[in-house]
Amino acid sequence: MAQIIDGFEDLSAEVFVEAATTFGLLASALRLHIMWALAQGESDVSQLADRVGGALPAVSQHLSKLKLAGLVRSRREGRRQVYHIDDPDVVLVVQLMVDQLAQRAGASPALVGQLL
Repeated sequence: MAQIIDGFEDLSAEVFVEAATTFGLLASALRLHIMWALAQGESDVSQLADRVGGALPAVSQHLSKLKLAGLVRSRREGRRQVYHIDDPDVVLVVQLMVDQLAQRAGASPALVGQLL
C-alpha cells in the first residue's frame, strides 16, 4: 500500500529499482545520443553510426541493449533493420534533461545533438 507523505505518494521499491535500471542503461553518452537521434526519426544502424559518430558494431550492441530494455523497436525493411523509439515517455525524460543541461551550458537546444 502506497503512503502519502507531504503530498507525494511514496512508491514501491520495485518502481525505484526499475527506474534505476533504466537510468543506468541511459548512463552511456552514446546510448543517450542514439535515443536523441531516434526521437527525431527512425533510422538503420549505419545511419545511426554515422550520426552519432560511433563504430557500427558498438552502435549495434547499444541498440540491442536498448531493444531488450523495451526502449526501442526494430522492423525489417528488405535487408536492413530500421529502429524507432518504443517508449516515448523515456524520450521525454531524455529530452528534458538534455535540453536543461544545454541551457545551463549556454547552448541552444538545436545544438544539443552535436554536443552528445
